[in-house]
Amino acid sequence: MVGNHQAIVIPNLEKYRSGGGRLKGLRCVHTHLQHDPLTHDDLMDLALLKLDMMAAITMDKEGRPDYIHAAHLLPEGIDGEKWQILPPLLPWNPDVDCRALIRSLESEFARKVRSQKVKRKWERALLVSVSTAPMRVAEDSMVELRELAESCNIAVVETVIQHRQKIDPRFLMGEGKLSELVILALQKGADLLIFDQELNPSQVRSITDLTDMRVIDRTQLILDIFAQRARSREGKIQVELAQLKYLLPRLVGKGTAMSRLTGGIGGRGPGETKLEVDRRRVRNRIGHLEKSLREVQKQRGQRRARRNKRGLPVISIIGYTNAGKSTLLNTLTKSSVLVESRLFATLDPTSRRKKFPKDVEVIITDTVGFIRQLPEELIRAFHATLEELEDADLLLHVIDISNPRFADQIESVERILESLHLDRIPVLRVLNKQDRVGSVTVNKLSRTLDAVAISANDERTLTPLLDKIEFHITRVIRHYSIEN
Repeated sequence: MVGNHQAIVIPNLEKYRSGGGRLKGLRCVHTHLQHDPLTHDDLMDLALLKLDMMAAITMDKEGRPDYIHAAHLLPEGIDGEKWQILPPLLPWNPDVDCRALIRSLESEFARKVRSQKVKRKWERALLVSVSTAPMRVAEDSMVELRELAESCNIAVVETVIQHRQKIDPRFLMGEGKLSELVILALQKGADLLIFDQELNPSQVRSITDLTDMRVIDRTQLILDIFAQRARSREGKIQVELAQLKYLLPRLVGKGTAMSRLTGGIGGRGPGETKLEVDRRRVRNRIGHLEKSLREVQKQRGQRRARRNKRGLPVISIIGYTNAGKSTLLNTLTKSSVLVESRLFATLDPTSRRKKFPKDVEVIITDTVGFIRQLPEELIRAFHATLEELEDADLLLHVIDISNPRFADQIESVERILESLHLDRIPVLRVLNKQDRVGSVTVNKLSRTLDAVAISANDERTLTPLLDKIEFHITRVIRHYSIEN
């Protein structure tokens, strides 16, 4: 590589080795025409490119080699430093065994990675938040991002939150902080950065090109979870449609940022479409999926019309993801819908019939869980599913009161209901997991929120809820009778 007296341009090093606990396998040795030690740019390149070593040869006044200034990364920070700068070496007798030193460093990096126990075949990731919001808000959001990552079989090896007055439009954070992330990823054996903020296409490219790591954001992580969980034809159509609409503006050619996103987390889905497919084919595919979705909506509409003709009231269970909606449906209707303690266990809507003591029959529907910052692509794609809610006579809003963030979750659900124009439908708040909270707190919350407290997995606690549902549904049936 040949540069000028100010800088050299390092080419794309993607073809060189890179992996958990491994350096790049390259050393950079260059000349400083002035009597300067390693510069800030030298150290940034050392970190961002994960070089084995960075060395600069300085010159004396006569233009002869003076000293060699060298540095290498550290498997573990010492006094906050991420690299070690060696004492100046004499150019005619550099008393350092580079190969032995680098082998020793890589061995220590690998040992540290092995010492962190993660589940087999799980990817390792760093979670990153760059926020202008108060620290408490950022921390709560990161807790949820960790839950999302673990739901996607990703081992979170470290979380990094940076509070800034102003977000960097190109990298979100400064290059110095990004270099720290790369070193931290090397030390932890991570090859994936997950940002809590939604990244625009140019930010994904910039961060990927600078860090030489795969980069995804919260939206892409949620889309990936949906891609894994969709089971019905409709669910798969909706997920693929959401993914393609999200990826369309990001299809700008075969740059390093896009090629590194293919495969693994954020790059899989129910369809065969790859990130590099050209825009025309993607648009054609989107058109085909939208047509299929309209057919599904038409079929749903016909089923709803038949149901309404029979005059069966509809109860829809809604709530934040992992609040216990499917458990409540199972207990109410004695069915066996999949229940898992992880986010978005239910994607495809499930309907069951239930008969109340007074010969009142209803249909109870379980829906996909809501989440804060639910991607617009998903709201649009799941419109057919959420359309079910429009015909509901009663919404059961299930709230997990054992979750310390339940107040924020209530607000998120109600905001989404409002955006979908569903706030006109009567809502009965249901406080779930009362067995995990003190009775005094449960009673206070029941009064404050005008709600019924239950444990969704314990049928004995559901009597007050059933009474309230039956009271409301009786009025609905009376209304149907008057209309007919």
